[in-house]
Amino acid sequence: MPGKVDKSVTSSGRSLKYECVYLNAFENGLQARQNIGVWLTHYNHTRPHSTFNGQTPDEVYTQKIENQGHGPDLKKVAA
Repeated sequence: MPGKVDKSVTSSGRSLKYECVYLNAFENGLQARQNIGVWLTHYNHTRPHSTFNGQTPDEVYTQKIENQGHGPDLKKVAA
């Protein structure tokens, strides 16, 4: 649906701002890009998410692939 924003996108954007961007005084765009990349890797591969019952997005995705699409319905988990 046009104009509809996924709640997980707004949540991750808010987390990015408060946990990375607002806490650092980046000297230039390259430094910002590198640090945000490190934060995104942490966010997706290390940081547990309550939405996924303490699992990381990477763990949820891996389980879904291993179950050949029969893993948790991510839209239902996020709702």
